[in-house]
Amino acid sequence: MNTLLLVEDDPKISLALRIRLEHEGYEVHHAPDAISAMGEAVRCRPQAIVLDINLPGGDGFLVAERLRSNPATADCPIVFITASKLPGLADRAREAGADALIEKPFSAAQLTDALDRAIGAGKRAAA
Repeated sequence: MNTLLLVEDDPKISLALRIRLEHEGYEVHHAPDAISAMGEAVRCRPQAIVLDINLPGGDGFLVAERLRSNPATADCPIVFITASKLPGLADRAREAGADALIEKPFSAAQLTDALDRAIGAGKRAAA
């Protein structure tokens, strides 16, 4: 079973994503803000992180930079999710080390496909 860290501040979105991802066979851990995200990532050692860009306590880009600079989390795939339509987000996400960026609203299939690709790419890179 793949372990995920879901970093999402909206309780309704978080619950809906947790239910769907658990249904898909993922073990889901949760952090509601940028501050707790780093500690939870180190604690649970996820195979991937679903990271909202707009978070209390700092944005997802800051969290991604911190994840990439910590040896314990540096290689963990990151899938950004966002409701923002600002231009340049995809480029900024790539620069922050994201494996994918998905804009809300998105389907469960879009998210699970992105996670499967990111986790698969990470396993191939580690081999």
